[in-house]
Amino acid sequence: MLSLRSIVVLAATCAIASAHTVITYPGWRGDNIHTNGTEPGSVNIIPGSLGITYTNGTLGFPYGMQWMYPCGGMPTSRNRTKWPVGGGAIAIQPGWFPGHSLALIYLNMGYGNEPLNMSHTMLPVFQIVGPSNLEYPGTICLPQVPLPANFTPAIGDNATIQVIEAAQHGASLYNCVDITFADPKDVEEVTPQNCFNSSGANDKITFNNVFTSALVSAGSASVRLNTYASVLAPSLLSLAAWVWL
Repeated sequence: MLSLRSIVVLAATCAIASAHTVITYPGWRGDNIHTNGTEPGSVNIIPGSLGITYTNGTLGFPYGMQWMYPCGGMPTSRNRTKWPVGGGAIAIQPGWFPGHSLALIYLNMGYGNEPLNMSHTMLPVFQIVGPSNLEYPGTICLPQVPLPANFTPAIGDNATIQVIEAAQHGASLYNCVDITFADPKDVEEVTPQNCFNSSGANDKITFNNVFTSALVSAGSASVRLNTYASVLAPSLLSLAAWVWL
């Protein structure tokens, strides 16, 4: 009979092998589907990376799971990705795990080399609707994601983009890309190959409105739409489709 410890380890291993959320543009800290970035003998770990456990002065293994805040157990990147200083594209594959036919997506930013605060919102939360509650390979492209309000970086500054997917079953998946702000001409070009909205029957992703409600009585409620999320996210998708026409 398997022990509780064995069952937990087995379940975690199966979950990791099944894959989770992927940031396809501009990239991600690392493939935390298959690794946690701290294999024995690794020399690529930046000291102080969040999620790294030190025991007796030795690097330990983090959880290596996408549900570990803030970046799925991955350490800070040494080779950072260039991203436009005025904001730019983000492409996500949200369906590489069962139970994600409905999910809320959050796009946040943390400032500096290893941000301690990832609460700077880039876009209001929006909800995706996938084609299946099983794994699906669909991609969404947001071609011009703005910077957080009242934030004006300089070329050469570092930051981290955090993507959170809160699935309908309650699990939150975390993924990050460490960026250096750059002149747009020095950033990898956005193309239909690296940032696109899938449109096939098995991979098309749509959106639902996000709203809040204040319960007035047992029989009625006041509903208020999140106007920004309801309009901005679909508009960005429409823009992505228009760009490639």
